[in-house]
Amino acid sequence: MTPNELIALVDRLRAMPTETEWCEWKRNHIVPDELGEYLSALANEAALHRENCGYLLFGIDDATHAVVGTTFDPLKEKAKGNQGLLPWLAAGLVPNPGIDVFVVDHPDGRVVVITVGQARTQPVTFYGTAWVRIGTSKTQLTRHPEKARALWTIGYDWSAETVPGATLGDLDPDALVAARKQFAVKHPTQAADIATWDELTFLNKARVLRQGAVTRAAILLLGRPESSTLLAPAVARISWILKDKDNKELDYAHIDPPLLLAGDRLLQRVRNLTLRVMPSGTLFPQEITQYDPWVVREALHNCIAHQDYLRSGRVTVVEFPDRLLVTNVGEFLPGSVEQVIAQDAPQAIYRNPFLAQAMVELGLIDTQGGGIKRMFETQRRRSFPLPDYDFSRAGEVRVVLPGRILDERYTQLLMQQPQLSLAQVMLLDRVQKGVPIGRDEHRVLKAAKLVEGRYPNVIVASAMAKATGETARHIRHRGLDKRFYLDLMLELIRVHGPVGRKDLDELLLSKLPERMSEEQKRIKVRNLVQELRLSGRIANRGSRAEPKWVLSEDGGGKP
Repeated sequence: MTPNELIALVDRLRAMPTETEWCEWKRNHIVPDELGEYLSALANEAALHRENCGYLLFGIDDATHAVVGTTFDPLKEKAKGNQGLLPWLAAGLVPNPGIDVFVVDHPDGRVVVITVGQARTQPVTFYGTAWVRIGTSKTQLTRHPEKARALWTIGYDWSAETVPGATLGDLDPDALVAARKQFAVKHPTQAADIATWDELTFLNKARVLRQGAVTRAAILLLGRPESSTLLAPAVARISWILKDKDNKELDYAHIDPPLLLAGDRLLQRVRNLTLRVMPSGTLFPQEITQYDPWVVREALHNCIAHQDYLRSGRVTVVEFPDRLLVTNVGEFLPGSVEQVIAQDAPQAIYRNPFLAQAMVELGLIDTQGGGIKRMFETQRRRSFPLPDYDFSRAGEVRVVLPGRILDERYTQLLMQQPQLSLAQVMLLDRVQKGVPIGRDEHRVLKAAKLVEGRYPNVIVASAMAKATGETARHIRHRGLDKRFYLDLMLELIRVHGPVGRKDLDELLLSKLPERMSEEQKRIKVRNLVQELRLSGRIANRGSRAEPKWVLSEDGGGKP
């Protein structure tokens, strides 16, 4: 831009009534970290507002919009480690949207304009964190999932891009045969015609190619192992790792394209043992495998479809003795698992739409959006713990598939109560895993007489324990009335007093509910002691550090 055009740009921007989410004004210099965060936010907001770029202006008063001038010189400024500011900023912005700096000799003072291109393929992060703006406030993108989902719908589809120089010769013959079979199952009305199609016709109809050109999706699903180098720097690999209960690695293997066959190859590695469950009221055990093959494939195929290949990560499957941990790189775009299951509708957003559509055509994922719900329903029919989705690590989706029965009462309950809704089963699953539930959720289970106990320490209700033949275990899990514990303590002190805390622990710890941790049990004993002391029934004849409890002369130890 010419000097006059730059002056006109500054005047146009400062003529706006207020700052916008894609334009920020500053009087003078800010620290490098904050500058990078602003550029991430402005790039993302420019994309959301369909602006070509975001603007950060120095030398403007944000209240009066007057030009006040600035001494800030981004071309000479240094960042961390004495690096040049602009190279350091460019290295931190991923994907780099492009930064331009203009020094404007405005008639009212010196103005520096930094422009940042709009996000195009994914949210722009600054050294691993993506930022946006709410009004004029800068905040992390993870706090606003609706903006994250919208940003992933902007720009081109990585998986749909054609691969320069790739030909049908880069596709694996065995994968092509399997693809035809799976396409015929998916489209039974076309089964007779499929055998007459040549490879080009078939692959176009399966939506793996674009007008005959080989796409990145085609290489992922059908490519020869060596063809994965055509996708660099993206990584097309699934890593299976076997670990013992102490997290020690025992074995590993890598699965490269064709990923159409990855599910079968993974299941050949996973040690899928057979468990035997004895339903209440029968002498005949029911045999259940640790993992349902369809559930394992669905979890893996979801990772392949939603992997963020631009981050050069890989899909990993870690096998422990009692669970599978399946991880892919990229945020969970639908928002929450509960929302996906409740809606039970086709997913609105896919990170790789072209790849996802090809996987639908080849029968790898469900076009109706019910894959995750079907995983939960399958585990429920098997009377097994439900999958656990973990989004606690930024930029990762982790799914745990339990491979053992956590609570036999829960398992037997599902066997004998098939009429329970999936929502109820999901809540009971959290109860058996010791995961906190909300008060409203507790009220739902309480009203259905499925749990008991004082919130938040809830357990499976006694009625359910009776139905499953677990009444004794239920009492051990629930614990006894507080009066029982207090009477035991008073009798111990009466007969053997003075007694110390160690004596009280030996008396009570083994009698407290099994659901309580050791720390919770010790806190419970301490609270019981304090209740007796405050009520005047016992008194301390020792020191504060090492109390020795005797019956109170006034209270006589009487309840």
